[in-house]
Amino acid sequence: MASKQEQLNELQKKNLEAAMRLAQMSIENSQRIMEIQVNTAKRLFEEGVHNAKALSAAKDPQGAMEMRASYAQRTTEEMLACARQIAEITASTQAEFGRLVGEQLSSGSTDMFEAMQKMFTGMPIADQNALGAMQTAMDTTRAAFEQMTRASTQAFQAFTQQGGKGRR
Repeated sequence: MASKQEQLNELQKKNLEAAMRLAQMSIENSQRIMEIQVNTAKRLFEEGVHNAKALSAAKDPQGAMEMRASYAQRTTEEMLACARQIAEITASTQAEFGRLVGEQLSSGSTDMFEAMQKMFTGMPIADQNALGAMQTAMDTTRAAFEQMTRASTQAFQAFTQQGGKGRR
């Protein structure tokens, strides 16, 4: 019985390690996104102060309007660049998350299936059909997850590419 408990403990340990990797990845990417946002806000604020000074020194309304238009364009470009960087981080995070979860599903289902086989060995209900059905269910779940990951990655890439075409 102790060996079966050790097997379950090992399986839980692997799942915990995978969860910790995902949490660490989430924290790191959140920090990167916040840093991008703070830097963008700082640059926009500094540019806003500079432009306010320039506008107050404008001699004619035409010049003031041109400065405002130029400032609005630079601000928009800066915000779009920030959004693009965040989208790139999000896409790479999504791909890495999908890879890690797929890896976990693949190795986890194999580990779980082996643990179940060992647990059922020697029991009077050791039905090969039940074990086969369990393996099929795990394989189907893994395949469905991989398909959803590919579809969402393709949809996100299409969205970001479409957004890039609209800015030109």
